Amino acid sequence: MTDGEYRRQHRTSIDNPTAFWAEQAEALHWDRRWDSILTHDDPDGAPHWFAGGRLNTCHNAVDRHVEAGRGDTLALIHDSPVTDSVTRYTFRELRDATAALAGALRAHGVGTGDRVVIYMPMVAEAAIAMLACARIGAVHSVVFGGFAAPELAKRIDDARPKLILSASCGIEGSRVIAYKPLLDAALEGASHKPEACIVLQRPQCAAALTAGRDHDWREAVSAAEPAECVPVAATDPLYVLYTSGTTGRPKGVVRDNGGHAVALHYSMRAVYDMGPGEVFWAASDVGWVVGHSYIVYAPLLAGCTTVMYEGKPVGTPDAGAFWRVAADHGVKALFTAPTAFRAIKKEDPKGEHLARYDLSAFEALYLAGERCDPDTITWAGDLLKVPVIDHWWQTETGWPIAGICRGLDAGLDVRIGSAGLPVPGYDIAVVDDDGRPLERDAIGNIVVRQPLPPGTLPTLWRDEDGFREHYLARFPGYYLTGDAGRIDADGYVWVMSRIDDIINVAGHRLSTGAMEEVLAGHPDVAECAVIAVADATKGQLPVGMVVLKAGVERDHDTIVEELIARVRSEIGAVAAFKRAFVVARLPKTRSGKVLRKTMRAIANGESPAVPATIDDPAILDEIAGALGATETG
Repeated sequence: MTDGEYRRQHRTSIDNPTAFWAEQAEALHWDRRWDSILTHDDPDGAPHWFAGGRLNTCHNAVDRHVEAGRGDTLALIHDSPVTDSVTRYTFRELRDATAALAGALRAHGVGTGDRVVIYMPMVAEAAIAMLACARIGAVHSVVFGGFAAPELAKRIDDARPKLILSASCGIEGSRVIAYKPLLDAALEGASHKPEACIVLQRPQCAAALTAGRDHDWREAVSAAEPAECVPVAATDPLYVLYTSGTTGRPKGVVRDNGGHAVALHYSMRAVYDMGPGEVFWAASDVGWVVGHSYIVYAPLLAGCTTVMYEGKPVGTPDAGAFWRVAADHGVKALFTAPTAFRAIKKEDPKGEHLARYDLSAFEALYLAGERCDPDTITWAGDLLKVPVIDHWWQTETGWPIAGICRGLDAGLDVRIGSAGLPVPGYDIAVVDDDGRPLERDAIGNIVVRQPLPPGTLPTLWRDEDGFREHYLARFPGYYLTGDAGRIDADGYVWVMSRIDDIINVAGHRLSTGAMEEVLAGHPDVAECAVIAVADATKGQLPVGMVVLKAGVERDHDTIVEELIARVRSEIGAVAAFKRAFVVARLPKTRSGKVLRKTMRAIANGESPAVPATIDDPAILDEIAGALGATETG
C-alpha cells in the first residue's frame, strides 16, 4: 500500500461506509447478494449489515480455499507441548474433518438456528467443532474448558443448547483436569436439558459416558454422512459468547455471520498485514473472543495458516516456549496478551532463551487484552527487533477498534503507551460525563459514534433491553466502550483504564493506568496494578501492588520507597501515592486480565463476588492480607 492509504481508507469508511464495506465484501463468496449494505433505522439501536444477503461462514473459511485450488495448503497447526504432539491439517483435511463432525451433529437433529455448547480444551477438535456448527447454520457457544459446573450450568440455561460437544479432559501445564465430572454436575444443576452430548476421549483421562445421552466423538463422526454447507442470512447469529466476570444471568454477546466474515477477513490484511499461506499465531484460548476471531475465523477466512497452541508462555517447558513455536512453524505475526510477555520477562528478564531459536520469519508482535505497560513493550521490542504493537478491542467488538494498520501503511508510527489509530470503520470520540465531546488530550469516556462497523455485536442473546442499557443508553448516538482515555493531536488513542478505574483524589481526576506505567518502569518490577481505596479526606487514594522480576533479592521496603518517589516525581504530589505492596502474584482471569475491580472491593472492606473466570481464587487471600482487609475465603 502507498503512504497515506490508512488515512484514505479510514476517511472513506466513515464518510461512505456503504461503499467501503461493499468493496470489502466482494472478497467473499455470497450465495445471495445483499439487498442493502447498511440498515440503521433506529439511531439508538445497532445497525444491520448486509441484510438480505446469504452466505456460509465455514464455506468462506475452508471450502472456498479448496475450490480455489489451495486444498493442499496448511490451514491449521495444533502444537501441544503438554502432550508432546504436533498435528497439521491442510484446507482439504480441515474441510473433510469439519464436514464429518457437522454430519454427526445433523444426525443428532441439530439444524439451522439450534445452539450447541462447546466445552473443550485447546485441541484441534475444538476449532473443528466451531466450524462444524457454522457449516450447518447452528449457533455455537464456546465455554472455556474446565469452567466451574455452576457457571457452565448458567450458560447452558441461557443458551438452551440442543447438544453439547465436550472432551474427557484438558491439560493445564502439568495438571490433567477431568472435564466430564464438571459437565455432569452442570447438566444436573441446569434447568435446560440438552438432548445429547458428544465427548472426545483423550488418552490422558477416559470419561464414563452416560447411556442414552452421551456419545463417543470418534464413533459418532465415523458413522455420520458428511454435511454440506448451509447458506444462512447474513444477519443470522453465528455464535454467542458469554463475557467474563459476569454475575447473575450471563451476558451473551451475539455475532452475526455476514458482517463478522467481512470485518475479520478485512482485518487480517489491513491490521495484521497477513496474506494467504502466511502463518499467524494467536496465543489465546478458543473460550475467549481472541480465540474465536484470530485462532479460528479470521486467519482461515484470509487463507492463512493458523497455529493453535496447547501450552503456556512459561513452564511448558520453559520461558522459551513462544520462541520455539514461532521458530518451528515459521510464524510471521504473533498476537497475545501482555500478561504472557510479562510472565516471560519475569522468568527470563535478559531473554536468554531466544538465542536458541531462528525467528527470521517473524515480523511483528501484537498485544491486546488489557493495556500494556511501556516497559514491557520496550523490553519485547529490544529483544525481538520487530515492531511491538499494542492494540485495543473488546469481546463486544470482535475485532480491533484501534491499532497500527501495518497492512495499509507500513510507515505508521508506533507510539509506546498508545493503542494506535482508529481502525477503518471506527469513528472514536472522547466525551465527558454529560456526553459533550472533549478537546484533544483531555481524559474522558471513550466512545464510538454510531453506526458501529460490521462484525460488532448487534445485540445480547435474548436481552435486547440489556444491550441498549449496557452500551447505547448512556450517550445517545454512541457506543459506550467502558474505557477511559484520550485522543492526542495526531489522532492516536490512549486507553488509560476502565471508566471505573479513573481515580478522584481531592477533586483531581487521575488515571490509574498512568501510575501503573510509572511503577512498571522500575527495573525490579515485572507487573503491577493500581487501585483506588476510599479515603475520608481526599475521597480516594491510590494503592499499588507490584510483582517483582525473578531473582530480585533487594529489600522490599526499599523498593516500595523508590516506587513512591517515582510516582511523586513523574505524576506529582497531587496523586497522593503513598502505599504500595510487593505480592507474589496478581489475581487474574484465565485470559490474563488483572481483576482490579475485585481488588478494589477487597481494599474497601467489601466481600466481592469472586468472578467465575478467576485463574486462582487463593490469590485473593494474599491480596487481602497485604491490604489488611478481612480474608475473602
